[in-house]
Amino acid sequence: MTNATQTRVSKTDGQVTAIRSEAVVQRALENACRIANVCDEYRGLDTIVLDLTQVTPLFDYFVITTGKSRRQLHAIADHSDDAMRDIGSQRRSTSGYETEWVCQDYGDVVLHVFSPDARNLYDLENLWADAPRVDWQAAVNNA
Repeated sequence: MTNATQTRVSKTDGQVTAIRSEAVVQRALENACRIANVCDEYRGLDTIVLDLTQVTPLFDYFVITTGKSRRQLHAIADHSDDAMRDIGSQRRSTSGYETEWVCQDYGDVVLHVFSPDARNLYDLENLWADAPRVDWQAAVNNA
C-alpha cells in the first residue's frame, strides 16, 4: 500500500511490518532486474524475480535461477557481484559457494543460484507462492 507521502507500508495480519520510501523500493526492483539480467547473460535457466515487498519485511526481492554446473553457478554469482559493485552496492553476505545452492544477500535483494536438483528440492517458488512474479525482462528492456 502506498500513502500520500510516497512511502510503502507493508502489513502482515493487520500489523505494520515495514515502512519504506517508494524510491528505495524502486531501486531494489531495478537491482533485482539487473541481477536477473546477469543471470540471463550467463545462461541461467528459468530466471525469475519474486516481489516480496508485501510478503515479508526482511527483503524486497528474490532472484532465482538455475545453473547446470558449479562453474556456471560461480560465474553467475561472481558477475552479479561485479554488476552490483559497479553501481556502488556491495554484497552483504554469501553462503553455499561450495554447494549446489549459492545464496547472495545484497540487502533488499537476495540472489539464489541453484543446481537443477537443489532448485527442485528447496522449491522456493512454491515456498514463497504468495509473492507475485516480476516481468524483469520488460523492466530491463524499458530501462
